[in-house]
Amino acid sequence: RCHGRCDRCHQGGWEEEEMNKEQIVHILHGNADAAAWADAAMEILPKYEINTPNRIAGFFAQGGHESMNFTALSENLNYRAETLEKLFSKYFSKAGRNAADYAKQPEKIANVIYANRMGNGGPESGDGYRYCGRGLIQLTGKDNYFWFAASLEISPEEASEYMETFEGAAQSACWFWETNKLNQWADADDILTLTKRIN
Repeated sequence: RCHGRCDRCHQGGWEEEEMNKEQIVHILHGNADAAAWADAAMEILPKYEINTPNRIAGFFAQGGHESMNFTALSENLNYRAETLEKLFSKYFSKAGRNAADYAKQPEKIANVIYANRMGNGGPESGDGYRYCGRGLIQLTGKDNYFWFAASLEISPEEASEYMETFEGAAQSACWFWETNKLNQWADADDILTLTKRIN
């Protein structure tokens, strides 16, 4: 894989070469909507300066992991009790809740595990489910939704719907990428820090 440091890059190769549709379709091998994703990416990524081999590779790798190869645009919270306890014991047994009472109920689960953080209200507010993960990087929390929506001059509710479209899913991920200054970690080829910042 080219890291932007080889002779080809410095002699008019990748750095001056725009990504093309064929490359993106190849990256998203197996995705039935790869061509539509390519169109969205080619329009939106350059606006956020995701425009070098490392940045593009980092974006597609992280986005692909978070969204199951660009196929899941909203978070799957349909957990069994055992999984809830394994992943979120601090919100269940350690908080005096029985995971079995929440199993396979995504709305109830989200309202507990995302309560009172990321700008969300308590479990009773419904914010956890309302602002659960959406888009390619699974943008989560009322604060993120609010600021992403503000960047587009739309409401958080409109942003929620937009994030489940090709363009909106890609743009929300690009906005998160830019807001968290992730290009610097892609430029440094620091995949570990890049992954930690996203998670």
